[in-house]
Amino acid sequence: MALHDRIRTEIEGQILSGTLQPGDKVPSELELMAHYGCSRMTVSKALTALSGAGLLQRRKRAGTVVAPRPTETMVLDVPDLAVEIARRGQAYRFQLIGRDIRPPRPEDELDEGLARAGLLLFVRGVHSADDEPIAYEERFISLTAVPEITEADFSVESPGSWLLRHIPWTEAENRIGAVGAHPDWAARLNIAPGTACLSIERKTWRGDERITLVRQKFVAGSFELVARFGAA
Repeated sequence: MALHDRIRTEIEGQILSGTLQPGDKVPSELELMAHYGCSRMTVSKALTALSGAGLLQRRKRAGTVVAPRPTETMVLDVPDLAVEIARRGQAYRFQLIGRDIRPPRPEDELDEGLARAGLLLFVRGVHSADDEPIAYEERFISLTAVPEITEADFSVESPGSWLLRHIPWTEAENRIGAVGAHPDWAARLNIAPGTACLSIERKTWRGDERITLVRQKFVAGSFELVARFGAA
């Protein structure tokens, strides 16, 4: 990871974990330069990216502070399937079925909104636990927002894990339902067509920029989502 990306990711992690709260002052450029042993340009690149994502506010004389959070309360996290399955004591594997780079379909509003006149990376694959398939995934990723993902090796980690590690999100929308397994992907999950499956469609943003749209179909009983609610 480039040093400016490491700086950005570490500060993002502190903000999203709550270690840095809205209004908290972020170390100055000179302090960050001394801590990471790098140039002002490297630090400035990281802070500019965080500011562009809506996580920081850079003010003359006052310095750089954590931006106010949106008024909406987050109630459902974005899980990393590799981590969740490992917590269950099972071996995780992602099998890549296909990856294509293509322009958005003009008749598809979701494509147009995600690509922003750029290209999309379309990835298909299967998530497994102890070599048993549990979920089929189709994912669209904006190459305008995440051009570096074209170099990612999805035989090493899944697209979702890669995105969570490199591109922390600031907003997510989940759509959860139940569907009958389509013949096109039922065979990949070792289930009969029409079998009831958990369906999750998720969109994520970083600031105003849309990052990804993913559709996952889980074998019934193989996975569950837990939402924690607070008084806020």
